[in-house]
Amino acid sequence: MKINYDREMLKILEEEDRKVLAGERKDPARLLLHSCCAPCSSSVLEQLAAHFCVAVLYYNPNIYPREEYEFRKAEQQDFIRRFPFPNPVDFLDCEYEPAEFYRAIKGLEEEPERGSRCTVCYRLRLARTAEEAAKGGYDYFATTLTLSPLKDPERLNRIGEEEMERVRVLTPDQPGPRWLPSDFKKRNGYLRSIRITAEYGMYRQDYCGCEYSLRSRKEH
Repeated sequence: MKINYDREMLKILEEEDRKVLAGERKDPARLLLHSCCAPCSSSVLEQLAAHFCVAVLYYNPNIYPREEYEFRKAEQQDFIRRFPFPNPVDFLDCEYEPAEFYRAIKGLEEEPERGSRCTVCYRLRLARTAEEAAKGGYDYFATTLTLSPLKDPERLNRIGEEEMERVRVLTPDQPGPRWLPSDFKKRNGYLRSIRITAEYGMYRQDYCGCEYSLRSRKEH
């Protein structure tokens, strides 16, 4: 049976709001959100910041070239500064590690877009997000990647759940961070991101990020 990840997320949001209203939790739960870029984070943060205290993790060693990486990072930071979020949104920077990406996808260089190379890339980034969430004592972790109509939400949510189980050994005395299931394109999430991007004059890139997606875009 196909899982409705958006519905599952809404149940969690409702329960977290109930805890705050009932006084079971003084402050909103903390969520670590992996973001690939500012446009994809726009409608996602608009929604999640109403229910969580969010920190954006910018870990994207796949992005090529470095100038593109730095530009996307600056756009992400600028959007966080400018948007009127109801709860605090922080930014957690990471080192640029393209060697980690190339090591992970070695042998998959000729795979088509949305194939097994992308699966490895998703796991690389979600693994780091899960680890940082565990170390930082976050209640949840998630990714903006499910906003894109070109990304497979089932694959991303499966990886997120697997990484949640993997990092629980890092916090043996605590339950560890929970994976927040999502399909952020639902309920016009993708359309809303386009509108916010236009309103804030954000740079909207025309390729996913890695040199292989850039090559594919140029070819087609």
